[in-house]
Amino acid sequence: MPSLGTGLNVLIGLAAAPLLPGIIARVKAMVAGRRGPPPLQGYYDLIRLLHKDHLRSRTATWVFGGAPAVGLAAVVCGLLLMPVGRQPAFFSFEGDWMVLLGCLALARWCAILAALDTGSGFAAMGASRDACFSALAEPALFILLAGLARQTGELSLSGMVAGLAPSAGLTDAPGLALLAAALGLALLAENARIPVDDPNTHLELTMIHEALVLEQAGPDLALMLYGAALKLWLFGLLLMNLLVAFADSFAVWCGMILMAAGIGVVESAMARLRLLKVPPLLVGAAALAALGFALIWRTTP
Repeated sequence: MPSLGTGLNVLIGLAAAPLLPGIIARVKAMVAGRRGPPPLQGYYDLIRLLHKDHLRSRTATWVFGGAPAVGLAAVVCGLLLMPVGRQPAFFSFEGDWMVLLGCLALARWCAILAALDTGSGFAAMGASRDACFSALAEPALFILLAGLARQTGELSLSGMVAGLAPSAGLTDAPGLALLAAALGLALLAENARIPVDDPNTHLELTMIHEALVLEQAGPDLALMLYGAALKLWLFGLLLMNLLVAFADSFAVWCGMILMAAGIGVVESAMARLRLLKVPPLLVGAAALAALGFALIWRTTP
């Protein structure tokens, strides 16, 4: 049965997810010597968009209108399956990590369908790029979660995280470090961050995620932006669970803030890669995950 602590973790995630993009933007501005927007800017944008009217293309169908809500619901379902340090997930069962991957895939599929439904050439171009890069990033996620299952002997996310701290030793550290590196690259790719995509770009020929939401406006755009922030929170939880599985919830929240600040520093220190350079990067992430899985397989009895 879900406990009060697990429910509180879900509510904190739902409430604090828009804070991560705000921290990233503020850190980037500070590194560049500017004041930048406040960390709460994401909340202001969501409130402003929710007060606007629905504006949809005449050529769009019910798919365009329903995709943002379904995609957000899929990410929320994924959040319910994610543990927070030593706190188990709200729902936990064997094989829930595969359901998590399915929820993330469903959310992306809804965003792609909504982009294609409008008939916009730029939206379709962004959708094709997003589908291509996600197809290269998802194997890394599958391999690293399978590696955690092998290392801990558990088939649920809560069991994996609970089994990491007592079972991890010096022999397991190299494999787990490779899995963490692969997850870091997948986090940047799946959340449209530099070096894969620039979330602040408005150049139609290069943007990926922004092209997906190019036709969205008002409450629909608010749902898409909130879903993207919640997805970043979900990936951040997965990374923190891998790095500090032994910690309590407060330490995980602090790690999430540091992760957002680290993303801001990375985006300030390097430029976006050319589109042709992104597939090798994602293949490299899958290779790191496969190598980590191989090391864990050899060192785990």
